[in-house]
Amino acid sequence: MKELLELIAKALVNHPEQVAVTEEESDGKITLTLKVAEDDMGKVIGKHGRIANAIRTVVKSSSSDDDRKIDIEITQ
Repeated sequence: MKELLELIAKALVNHPEQVAVTEEESDGKITLTLKVAEDDMGKVIGKHGRIANAIRTVVKSSSSDDDRKIDIEITQ
């Protein structure tokens, strides 16, 4: 999941070298934190959050075999 999120984010941004994804697991919940450059935030979030929601949908559907909850946080 971490690799998938990183691959998608790098394809969207102007500064792919500044994309970083960290994974933290606790109590059966996985939190993926996506960090991008400040000027790439709009490209990752999209108008009204549509791109961010699409990214969340793809990552969550790729882990549908897992019973763990997945959260994705986007930071700069």
